[in-house]
Amino acid sequence: MIRKSKTMSPAAKRYLVRFFPAMGAYVAVLFGSIWMIKAWGPQGALLWGLAIAPALPIIAVIAIMGLYLVEETDEFVRAKLVQAMLWGIGVTLAGCTAWGFLESADLVAHLPLYLVFPVFCAAMGLAQPLVNWRYR
Repeated sequence: MIRKSKTMSPAAKRYLVRFFPAMGAYVAVLFGSIWMIKAWGPQGALLWGLAIAPALPIIAVIAIMGLYLVEETDEFVRAKLVQAMLWGIGVTLAGCTAWGFLESADLVAHLPLYLVFPVFCAAMGLAQPLVNWRYR
């Protein structure tokens, strides 16, 4: 049986309109701040500002994800997304906790904390098809 493709909800469209510019800003700010830190060798407040700058678009992405959850009117879609997010959070917390104990015993290398959000996104992304499969 061929299924007709569903159209995106207005909330999903708004999510994409917000998400892609925020991710574009993240890439630009990340590369720009790294370049400026290496090229200029700033000190003090400028160094602090350049170092924290890439986190700001990521914080915006987190807010954009929350806005989508609030604005999505389809409760089933929202529930599936929340389940995928919970799986992502659980995998991330478990993985970071286990890695931290291994790290404290000098068994594995230190991983920078800025990798936590990409790990969460990857885990959530992998969970989404599994959550959807559960309801087929």
